[in-house]
Amino acid sequence: MKQEELEQRWSECLSIISDNIPASAYNIWFANIRPQKFAEQVLWLAIPSQFVYEYIEEHYIDLLYATICRVFGENTDLMYRVQIDKANELSVDQESSNRRASISQPQTSAARKSTNKAPGPISVATQDLDPMLRPNYSFDNFIEGESNRLPRAAGNSIADNPGRTIFNPLFVYGASGVGKTHLINAIGLRVKELYPDKRVLYVSANLFKVQFMDAVRKNTLTDFINFYQSIDVLLLDDVQEFVGPEKTQNTFFHIFNHLHQNGRQIVMSCDRAPSSLQGMEDRLITRFKCGLVAEIERPDYNLRKAILTSKVRRDGLIISNDVLDYIAENVTDSVRELEGILNSIIAHATILNREPDVTLAERIINKAIRRAPREVTLDSILNTVCNTCHVTQEEISSGSRKRSVVQARQIAMFLAQKHVKDITLTRIGECIGGRDHTTVLHSCKLVMNQLNFDKELSDNVTTIEKALLKR
Repeated sequence: MKQEELEQRWSECLSIISDNIPASAYNIWFANIRPQKFAEQVLWLAIPSQFVYEYIEEHYIDLLYATICRVFGENTDLMYRVQIDKANELSVDQESSNRRASISQPQTSAARKSTNKAPGPISVATQDLDPMLRPNYSFDNFIEGESNRLPRAAGNSIADNPGRTIFNPLFVYGASGVGKTHLINAIGLRVKELYPDKRVLYVSANLFKVQFMDAVRKNTLTDFINFYQSIDVLLLDDVQEFVGPEKTQNTFFHIFNHLHQNGRQIVMSCDRAPSSLQGMEDRLITRFKCGLVAEIERPDYNLRKAILTSKVRRDGLIISNDVLDYIAENVTDSVRELEGILNSIIAHATILNREPDVTLAERIINKAIRRAPREVTLDSILNTVCNTCHVTQEEISSGSRKRSVVQARQIAMFLAQKHVKDITLTRIGECIGGRDHTTVLHSCKLVMNQLNFDKELSDNVTTIEKALLKR
């Protein structure tokens, strides 16, 4: 097909798409896509970034496929040429997840995953059970750090020997977005890889409740229970959703007992520890605690940076270390928020046709996150004082009587007493050259008295405080 005709047909596609989605979405995700070629009933589209490719595949693939089949023909396949390095004009070819083979099979596993219906009268012998797992939530991209080392190690052990370790059940808890769902999915994927015949099922507690109520309404509760008792590895997400309904808890209690007594593996996630599940039956709580209870904490800086670096490398993106450092320092609550901010920065950079930089990252983070003031520590004070006053920490802790060193030492003591929570004068003195509390008290009073008439001192203190409290 000639390029002119290709462009014309793609314009028809864009016209149809623009009629079916908001203008803002069209401008972000479709306006910069260009048709490259149409040969052997395959349409090739040039995509400006990996992020745009993934977003379209996740949110707009059905609309896109329906449109190109209408304009280019029913048997049209779709391929992408995704730009990964704009400066060097590098790109990679990616298949669409919804190629022709899958069009002819409407009951795909993806379609089954979206159902909220109860399992119904499913035979225990059924071999083609859809485990409902997310293929992108694997151990390969579950980055290890101090905050998740124990639950990750337990998860690996379980995946190698499901039902035959002391970690049964495994109860993982933590705040939203720290990686609980990722971990239990990773366990399921590894089990299916090592033991293909195992009946593995991932299900949210909320879906379990919906299925239970549906089974009660249809008088198929026995089938429902038999189905769950046939599972070899049960991965139950968001257990806190069980709080309240006694009948659901009672049914799960009997399913739990059957699985546990028969050596089946149970893995659960929750947003709080078992002891904090008010409204949950005591007999369930005791069973939750009979294996391993492990917390996934909020990621520290090193883990946040490692997660960002891994995602950038995995997605073939080019983002400077300065930007990644800034995100890791300022987005602290969860992995989900961390990746969301990175995606947002990439999207804005794509739309604005500019490279992602710290200025763009700062603007997006300030809009997206309501951040508490950064906690001030004695170490951060000493670092900032040294940088501002051009002295070293060794000089501050020494017995030097040079004016610049003495003033830096006094400022550090003053700011530590003012900003560091629950620190004593004695502790400040110990950390700054082993001085006693009277020396620290004298320095604090001296700085306080001089602030009103010593402009250089006042400016230095103001500069240091702004740096310390910068959000």
